[in-house]
Amino acid sequence: MTLWNGSYPFYPGANACFPFDTTRAVIVTIFLSMLVTFIIILPGIRGRGRLFWFLRLVLALFMGAVILTVQFTRDWETGWVQANTSYKSFSPVQVNADIGLHIGLAGLNVTLRGNPVNQINETINYNEHFPWNFGADYDRSYSQGLEKGLPSPILYVAEKFSTQSPCAVHRQYRIAGHYVSITLWLAFCTWLVSILLFSMSILLYGGHMLLLTATLVLFSLLLFSMARNTLKCPIQFGPVSLRTDYGESFWLTLATGLLCLLLGLGIVILNSVQPEKLKLIFSLDKSSKEEVWDKSCLPAEPSCSAQDGLMVPLGELCHVSATPL
Repeated sequence: MTLWNGSYPFYPGANACFPFDTTRAVIVTIFLSMLVTFIIILPGIRGRGRLFWFLRLVLALFMGAVILTVQFTRDWETGWVQANTSYKSFSPVQVNADIGLHIGLAGLNVTLRGNPVNQINETINYNEHFPWNFGADYDRSYSQGLEKGLPSPILYVAEKFSTQSPCAVHRQYRIAGHYVSITLWLAFCTWLVSILLFSMSILLYGGHMLLLTATLVLFSLLLFSMARNTLKCPIQFGPVSLRTDYGESFWLTLATGLLCLLLGLGIVILNSVQPEKLKLIFSLDKSSKEEVWDKSCLPAEPSCSAQDGLMVPLGELCHVSATPL
């Protein structure tokens, strides 16, 4: 009789598959559907206002989609390392694998992918999520991973972010992710208000709301950077260490914030310097057409055909006698 009957206490089921992010797919699908719908009606817009209208549409949908999507992504901070590491506890067998760490606002993902994928008669391809958002218990998720018998590299990385870890980074990332999410939701609301103001032709206040949106987006990046810059323990795998850097979501959010800032400043400056050009961009320069229409049929003009037809001398009117039946 040996320990655990000669076998290792690992979860016998299939390996964890990479999760399909349905939330991101739904958001992207909605915004793409809106874009396609507006493109269909684009030929109905005449003149050069069609180009300005299309540019405004694309920029507005891009900013809104990014601000909403990055709240559910898991690549605000990422890192990869290739190492020879032990695969199972209580076993000296080592495997060559790529180990990835992906940190989001609501938790982190640890990826383990073998090189090659099939080693030691197993398929090494894991991606495990450990949430830390409010309402989720990170330590409980970590304990469930221990009970399932996840590979040692995944548990080792996840342990660095637990509440009992001496690295003491769990609280910083958790609170920062919470407040960054709140700030981005506020930015999404101000973006909606700016779209409403632009549709009502209140351009100056719409520009101000874009500036407020940019401020909130850039402030959210500052909050996340403050959490990332805290001192933490190295994640070491033999001679190599897993180091993280800002991910795609961080840089995409930064680009969106700068875009909102530039557009808001441009609208405010044009409104004070050259308001006519701003009206032209938003297809509001219709005064000349209205003046031409108003002058075409004024009652004081003698050339108006309707006036000529109605101005008949009273003496030339015909007297019509009615015959009784």
